[in-house]
Amino acid sequence: MKLTLNHKMRKNLLTATFACATALVSLSSQAAINVLACEPEWEALTSELGGNKVKVSSATTALQDPHRIEARPSLIARTRNADLLVCTGLELEVGWLPILVQQSGNSKIAVGQPGNFETGAFVTRLDVPNKVDRSEGDVHAAGNPHIQQDPHNIALVATALAKRLAEIDPANAAFYQSRYKDFSARWNEAMLKWEKQAAPLKTVAVVEHHKNMEYLMRWLGLRQVGILEPKPGVEPGAAHLSGLLTQLQRQPAKMVIRAAYQDGRASQWLSEHAHIPAVVLPFTVGADDRSKDLFSLFDTTVQRLLDAAK
Repeated sequence: MKLTLNHKMRKNLLTATFACATALVSLSSQAAINVLACEPEWEALTSELGGNKVKVSSATTALQDPHRIEARPSLIARTRNADLLVCTGLELEVGWLPILVQQSGNSKIAVGQPGNFETGAFVTRLDVPNKVDRSEGDVHAAGNPHIQQDPHNIALVATALAKRLAEIDPANAAFYQSRYKDFSARWNEAMLKWEKQAAPLKTVAVVEHHKNMEYLMRWLGLRQVGILEPKPGVEPGAAHLSGLLTQLQRQPAKMVIRAAYQDGRASQWLSEHAHIPAVVLPFTVGADDRSKDLFSLFDTTVQRLLDAAK
């Protein structure tokens, strides 16, 4: 009887040990940080840097205007549970993010806290106005917020974001640094490839729908000769489009470009009347089947511009 009891004890001990080991492995593989990104590009970058140590989602999709988002209950719940908020800033989310953070009651992601990360703080801003006049349309006092259109900006943000992840989760600091080094090497190689491919685009004249392609145009050397919107955020009417068409007769454009989330009717009208291609750019990750991550986002963007410029 004594031997049987010892055997049972050993068996139970082994079972308990195995269960504990399994639980530890499970815990080690679980995400350490809940991250809410405001836009898909920052969700994608956080995933690149955080791997299985982060659980990240985006508040918006590539087919939504990031200026205008509804603070739904499900989004408030995700905000409430976030350890880190990764957003562009520069007033891009000013119409909905402050309300979202306030209603969540999550002090960890309040402005000024380590859990609040604004990517726009780490890049050189374009189109910073000398004065803000709201009669001029949707003007951002802090400058153009659409910084993700230049991969050099992505690189700058990646450096800062990797440090912030390590600050919030110091136990995994070495892991984030390793992920960052790997991403940085692949990203630098990809940028060289894109810039070599895109060399024929320098000085190519384009019309853009909204002033959201400035970082892309500066990076590739594209030349803007017109804007579909008469004022930022104001959809074009017939008179403005007719005037733009007349302007293009004097100063021709090679193409008209817009983001995937924007209404295509105006660019299609101009395309048909000016006899230039209307190009839909993904603008961010997830806009189409080809733009599934940051790398394929720029692969698609560069290729579509090259195809239209032929």
